[in-house]
Amino acid sequence: MDPPPTNVPVQAHQTEYVQLYPEKDYTLKGEEKVEVIHLDPQKSEDGQLKQEMFEDIQLQPPEKFEDVKEEGPLFHCNLSDTQLVHKIAEELLVGLAMACVDNTTGGIFQTPATMADDIRTEMVDYLMHRSESFVAETFILEGGSKFEVSDHPLDIISVFIDDFDSMKRNWVSRVSGWLLSEMREEKVDDFVQEIELNSFWVLDRREDIAQTLLRNVDFKNLYHCNMKFKSEEEISEHRSKCGFRSVLCDNEGCNATFSSALLEEHDSICPFKVLPCEQKCLQYLLRREMDRHCITICPMKLVSCPFYSIGCHTPVPQCTIKEHFSENLHSHLLCVLRFNHKEASTEYLRMRAEQIEKSPLSSGLEEIQVAKFLSSAVKDMEQKLGPLEIEEKDSEAKKTKEDDLREESPRGSLTEPTQIEHASR
Repeated sequence: MDPPPTNVPVQAHQTEYVQLYPEKDYTLKGEEKVEVIHLDPQKSEDGQLKQEMFEDIQLQPPEKFEDVKEEGPLFHCNLSDTQLVHKIAEELLVGLAMACVDNTTGGIFQTPATMADDIRTEMVDYLMHRSESFVAETFILEGGSKFEVSDHPLDIISVFIDDFDSMKRNWVSRVSGWLLSEMREEKVDDFVQEIELNSFWVLDRREDIAQTLLRNVDFKNLYHCNMKFKSEEEISEHRSKCGFRSVLCDNEGCNATFSSALLEEHDSICPFKVLPCEQKCLQYLLRREMDRHCITICPMKLVSCPFYSIGCHTPVPQCTIKEHFSENLHSHLLCVLRFNHKEASTEYLRMRAEQIEKSPLSSGLEEIQVAKFLSSAVKDMEQKLGPLEIEEKDSEAKKTKEDDLREESPRGSLTEPTQIEHASR
């Protein structure tokens, strides 16, 4: 019995479908072997057999394509942000310590050290798998997640590490308050130090893993270089100028290593950079010593005026105190007079201060730097100078003004006190 036929489309001038049988024979056309397919007649739509002879359809074999070797990029830069790689490497160490401690909490026969090797292997495999599938997960979450997902590599990898740690927790650490206890933090810190002392997971190896994780999750290429080159000469020339190449700080005493693109950022915060004093004194000092200098020994440090307690609230650089006294003697005298004569008018105090300044007895007042001593000296001078003449002039002017008012008032009119006096009578 023949196998069931298969319908295949043919040319438009032929019938719509033909029945193709699997029996095939081949003929030679020139030197090339071609396949010849025999066709059967097909029923028309009205059910009547329609005999149509078609010429044999020769199916030509596909053309042979020569293997073309694509001349694509062969050399990858793969340089990364050095500081960020170091931070991720530190997170790996802490993550391993947390997983080992949480996995052996309450155990009798197991300790973090005995489980460290196996858990480290599991942790690296888990992080690699999560980082490789991170881009796909991100696009899925962007459509359905209600929470904003951070795109910073350190935050992303920290989440991976926390997820791995939660997977390795045993039932004791899950049901108790272990995760929030101070004892857990102490054990994790102790085990981190133990790993570092025993060189169980050295920094160079952790940084190699961190660099791979960073490239996997940094899909925006903000923290690593993704450029590719066709020759070693090109990539060598690029790496000498790449913004992610590692450089050392030029400031003496600083051993920081960072990407060259971050040179200005580091220079703006480097504690070993020598700077001029922020308060404009003539000294140059390290940035880390600036604050202590400015609040202790800097000659331009702002201090309160010694007469602050009696009214002078001007901040003064401590190296200009003498100039401040000589330039502000008048205002200091006003402060002292106002303190000594609380009920006196401002005009009186101003004139009294001018009188003291013009007096030959005022010599040396600008050198007094203690409010108590200046107040005592002013009192002695006032006794020697006597009362201010303006008081007598004011009394005479007041009496004259009252007489003028009486003369200007009409006859028979009485002042208010006189009217009250007659009313009382």
